[in-house]
Amino acid sequence: MVLGAELGVVDYLGRLHAELDRIDPADMQRWADLVYAAWENEKFAYIIGNGGSGTTASHMSEDLGKGTLKPADLGDESKKRLKVLSLTDNVGWIMAVGNDCSYDQIFVQQLMNYGSSGDLLVAISGSGNSPNILAAVDWANRRGLKTFGLTGYDGGKLKEIQQDGLHVPLDDMGMVESIHLCLFHWVLNDVFARINGEGRYG
Repeated sequence: MVLGAELGVVDYLGRLHAELDRIDPADMQRWADLVYAAWENEKFAYIIGNGGSGTTASHMSEDLGKGTLKPADLGDESKKRLKVLSLTDNVGWIMAVGNDCSYDQIFVQQLMNYGSSGDLLVAISGSGNSPNILAAVDWANRRGLKTFGLTGYDGGKLKEIQQDGLHVPLDDMGMVESIHLCLFHWVLNDVFARINGEGRYG
């Protein structure tokens, strides 16, 4: 299904609104809780995805790294910070592993170097069936990391093996990806408010 090709702009916006209304707010809150717990316990948060979801992983990592701080605190070396990495951004490592091993190893090989028990892995896969995502989540589960999946369609195998997650039950990759990123910005703001004692946490 390609909703934008089938629906005019008004109907498309209406469908997007309807899909957002189907999201369980509790899933978003648990996602935010896991990110905040990583900050609180000084654990790493890793984010992975392919294609559009890969750039979403990069976006989330940048926002969580910088956007959980007040602008005035960016120069404060003593300020406690969230340890967050998008494993989609180390291009040389990804190419080396893809070339010398196999593409399904590009994330798990990085986790083998970085990951520790108690860390958080946020795994994004619209289909839920990307082999490199599944390999990383399987390793993380076995090594004591917390795993949270962001899925679409029927959730695929990721929905089965993740410890927790947020599912967008929709057969349109573009809208699924848009919703993942849209919801993330609430998670970011919620974690910011908690870290800095602002808004409803003030």
